[in-house]
Amino acid sequence: MTPGARARAATRSPRPCYRITTSALPETSSKHTVRAIGLAFFALAAYVSIDAILSLISQEGPEHSPLGIGITALSLLVMPLLASFEIRTGRELGSKSVLADARQLMLCVYLSGAVFIGLILNSLFGWWWADSVAALIVAALAIREGIEAWRGDVESPFEVLTEMKDE
Repeated sequence: MTPGARARAATRSPRPCYRITTSALPETSSKHTVRAIGLAFFALAAYVSIDAILSLISQEGPEHSPLGIGITALSLLVMPLLASFEIRTGRELGSKSVLADARQLMLCVYLSGAVFIGLILNSLFGWWWADSVAALIVAALAIREGIEAWRGDVESPFEVLTEMKDE
């Protein structure tokens, strides 16, 4: 069989062939996915806020953990690279849901940064409350990201930092 005949036979195959593009997904599916990610931001904000408030009320900070500091430092190096890759992929595919997921990944970077700062300040100065205060700041960012995802505004997670500078 010639290569052309094989190609024609493959196109008559009963198996469906799908391309991974947003044109394969209805716009409503993408909108629902982005809104679901927005709800995940709200859930994360609620969880982080409740945990931070309870820690402040009970005056409990994180334990000194060199391993925890190392793991959070590593995540601060790796996760932005993954988010950058996901942003590029989302833009190439024209997928708002992939871009929204990249924003969620960047929020995880902020959360890791807050944990890292809290662990360092607690280890160096005994500031047990620093982790909880940083977590409340991240929770506020999560609410903001949730609102933007709910509205469908998911261009780039790195815009949050530049917008904060402008305000």
